[in-house]
Amino acid sequence: MPALTGLRFVKLPVTDLARSREWWSRVFGWSGQLEFPDSDGVVRGVAGVFRDFERPGLSLRESPEARSVPGLELMLGVADRGAVDEWGRWLDDLQVPHSPVIDATVGWLMVLGDPDGHEIHLYSDERHGIDQTDRAGYGRPAADVS
Repeated sequence: MPALTGLRFVKLPVTDLARSREWWSRVFGWSGQLEFPDSDGVVRGVAGVFRDFERPGLSLRESPEARSVPGLELMLGVADRGAVDEWGRWLDDLQVPHSPVIDATVGWLMVLGDPDGHEIHLYSDERHGIDQTDRAGYGRPAADVS
């Protein structure tokens, strides 16, 4: 199998490109780098990066049919439990609704949604050490399939 170099972009369909650009910029420090005009000259897509990392990036593509899909989640990493708590305060200051801190499978998690209802998870890189093996809906080591 040829080598991969990483995940480049995630593209989300959005119903209102201007609203989504403003929201992602205000909440996450996302900044558009490339615009994609259609044949009529109207910009219908923007590719950009988050303030704190270069890749993977996030592309927004305007589509009147845009809908969030259950089970499709964008997970953004944060350092530790303290960082998850900091995000909670930041989101509160911005009046962005979010979940309380959740003891997820291996780390701490906070859930919020963008203007189109796409589910976003802020998930800690730090592991909490809680054994969630027997909890329904939580991860466990995968069986070897090779």
